[in-house]
This record gives sequence, structure tokens and C-alpha cells, in this order.
Amino acid sequence: MMKNTLLTFSLILISLLALGQKQQDIQSIKAMCGCYEVDFQYAETFAPKATYEFHDRYIANALEWVGLVEESENKLSLQHILVMRDTIALKHWRQDWVFENQELYSFKGDELWNFEKLPSDQVQGQWTQKVYQVDDSPRYEGNATWIHADGKHYWESTVDAPLPRREYSKRDDYNVLQRNNRHEITSEGHVHDQDNTKVRRRNGKDRILVYEKGINAYKKVDDSRCQAAADWWQDNQPFWTDVRTVWDEIFSRQQNLKFATKVDDRRLYEVLFPLNFELMAKGTYDSEAGQSRIREAIERYVTFPTETEVATGQ
Repeated sequence: MMKNTLLTFSLILISLLALGQKQQDIQSIKAMCGCYEVDFQYAETFAPKATYEFHDRYIANALEWVGLVEESENKLSLQHILVMRDTIALKHWRQDWVFENQELYSFKGDELWNFEKLPSDQVQGQWTQKVYQVDDSPRYEGNATWIHADGKHYWESTVDAPLPRREYSKRDDYNVLQRNNRHEITSEGHVHDQDNTKVRRRNGKDRILVYEKGINAYKKVDDSRCQAAADWWQDNQPFWTDVRTVWDEIFSRQQNLKFATKVDDRRLYEVLFPLNFELMAKGTYDSEAGQSRIREAIERYVTFPTETEVATGQ
């Protein structure tokens, strides 16, 4: 009897601790919302070959709004929107945080993505950060546990990803960015700290080109400075909700994916952004018709390669 009581008490205590951990996790994720002055800094650091010619450092800054656009028991979706000249809003990247997620897409290189199903015990207590491009196509996905210790709150994982936007139109000497991402909540906002490796992947073999340090520092400012972004999202979110719905239909097939970089010499965002303007400019948005147009656009960029094609990089 005593053993059963102790066992029951232990299970209750474990459940309460897990619930407390999850609530701390959610608070940390939500803490990344708001209006921010952002400093982007990247520098190549070390290269295995002495003959490698280091590229110039990348330094930029921006005003960016991060809004909580979807929330459920096990999912939080944060949309980033840039603010330019105080009045112009431009849709930026998105990050979804999914608790104990077992389904993800891993990047293999050259626009190939492999669908993976993880065992439940491997993701216990973890959050998947799913990062999406401006057109809501996948950018990278990684699992890890939020750490809350010694007054620090951070999450860290390492994943393969395509070239970042700052380089995909300028570089062809590497095709995979191995990203070590650390998100830490700070007194001023939060920091996205990165230790990256630029890799040339061919026939399943990796050659390290150079290492890179990246720091994106988000300093929270008054929300009024990002009002243009919040207003833009309020007006345009029906269209982008339907974009996510169409992508979710594709992801639900649980198949490997390959994306065409360009179709008719246009990238996908160069199709979706004008479509957003066209459909929302009519004053009333027809979701059914909108999804049909969106689906038609996205499906031109997506194919479903076999396991062999993914393995061989075809």
C-alpha cells in the first residue's frame, strides 16, 4: 500500500514539474514577441584550407515586429515583419514552436527535404523550432529542450539548412549551412546566437569550406514604432493564413520534398507577394478562391522525390 502511494505521489510530482517546465518554455517563446531594433552581424572565422579567401563581414540593422499569430496547447507561431521608414511593412520569416513534435523535414542539400518521423521518447519535453522563408516554405527545423537555469533561459540545436538569404544569390561555392542556433532571452529582448559551418555536399560527402559566427541581437523598443507592421498584418493575415493552409496540405502528405528555386525566372515569393496585393486590394477577400490561386502557384515549385533521389541528391 505504501509503495503504491509513493509511486502515485512520485508520478504526480513528475507531472507537475513537467507542466512547470512547459509553462516556462511558453513564457520564453512568447517573450520573443514585440517590436525590436535588430542588429545582424556575421563574420567568417576559420577555414580548413589556408588558401580560402574570406568574404567580407555582413552587418545590417532593421526594425522588426514579431507577432504571436497562432497559439494552441502545443504550438506557438511567431510572424516576423520588417518596418521600413516607419510606414512600410514587409513580410519576413516565420517561426513555429511545436511541443514534443515527432514529424519534421530535414534538409539534405540542393533544395531536397527528407520527411522524418521521430520516436516519442526522443522528443519528450522538447520543442521543435520550424523556421520558414518569407513565402512560408521550409527553411530549417530543429529539436531541443529549453533550459532554465542560473537566471538564463535558452534553447539550442544544430541543423542543416539552405544558404541564408544574405548569400543564396551571391554564393555557389557551398550548398549547406550547418546552423548551431541558440536563442536566449535577455533583459533587453533576446539574442539569436549562431555558430555556423558552410559545407559543400556532394554525393553524400561533406567538405567544410569555412566556419562562421553570427549574432542577431533583438533590443525591445516601444510597440508604437511597429504599428505599421501590426496594422499590415491585421489587414493581410487572411491571405497568409491560406498560404499556411496550402503548405500544411503539402506537409500532411508526409513525403520528401524538392523545391524549384525559380519557375519562369521568378522565385515563389515574387509570385505570392503580388498575388497577396491583388487579392487583398479588392476590398473583400474570398478565401476559397484565394486558396485555389495560392495552391496553383505553390504546386508549380514543389515535387515529391523518392527516397533514392533524396539519398543520391538527384
